[in-house]
Amino acid sequence: MRKIGIIGAGTWGMALAIYLANLGNEVKVWSNTEEEKDIINNEKRCKNLPKAIVPKKVLATTSYKEAIEGTEIILHVTPSKFVRENVVKYKQFVTNQPIVMCSKGFESSTLCTLAEVLEEELPRNKIGVLSGPSHAEEVSLNVPTAIVAASKDGELLKMMQEIFMSKHLRIYISRDVKGVELGGALKNIIAFCAGAVAGLGMGDNTFAALITRGLAEISRLGVELGGAQSTFYGLAGLGDLIVTCMSEHSRNRRAGVLIGQGKTLEETRQIVGMTIESIDNIEIAYRLAKKYNVNVPIIDTVYDVLYNNLEPKKAVEKLMTREPKTE
Repeated sequence: MRKIGIIGAGTWGMALAIYLANLGNEVKVWSNTEEEKDIINNEKRCKNLPKAIVPKKVLATTSYKEAIEGTEIILHVTPSKFVRENVVKYKQFVTNQPIVMCSKGFESSTLCTLAEVLEEELPRNKIGVLSGPSHAEEVSLNVPTAIVAASKDGELLKMMQEIFMSKHLRIYISRDVKGVELGGALKNIIAFCAGAVAGLGMGDNTFAALITRGLAEISRLGVELGGAQSTFYGLAGLGDLIVTCMSEHSRNRRAGVLIGQGKTLEETRQIVGMTIESIDNIEIAYRLAKKYNVNVPIIDTVYDVLYNNLEPKKAVEKLMTREPKTE
């Protein structure tokens, strides 16, 4: 039995809390609202995981100190735009616990990955990353899942496998922290595009072309940014790309569907009602590609859809009529 602190009581944070508590661990979860905390503690449920029951060993709190004190490991699970803000507030309560980044995305102002933010703010602590094809809804219900734990520290990798591994969740380990993070962040962009293709009413041929060329694109950018090529063809890259592009659970795909159907960006945000990492990631990936001079036609085109008023149908035509190339 381990004592685990989780920063963030959103869908993924609570899925991990439920899963880990069902394995016998004692889990404390930081929530940013009293209402959310009370629902978790008093009603033993999570509003975005309607089929899951919160175990007794999960305690929600709005106190960073209470969530962190006495824990052996901390999982950070907040939207990417709030990561540094949260870390700055809770790092005074951190001692020597390792911190595992479970969120996916970038910090917009610095273009840093989220593990890099942790390393800057907590330079003396061991840092890890957890990523891969893992919808929160399914993990909370013990649907068989395989994901990747990444860290530069061998002891932390062993600890993460010991904590998370079960007959329901298989953990592979990697030293390629950058690649694992980039795979998780960049695939959201292609998932958004997959939703747009569905929203436009296009078929399987279009979908397959998007997935294949999208993977080539994000791996090309990811390698330029420091990830290993092989990582993008594993669980943290291709695996996460497949599940996010195909699943009804994916808010990134759903956002793309709405844009493909003609909704505005603001209307899409209101309808989805939760953080849509892909929208922020599209702008960041566009900036990164320009900075490192990487050819990313899909990212360039979806950026024009969101920020330069390019119609989704014309965006497909633009991609299809590019100059001929070898594969």
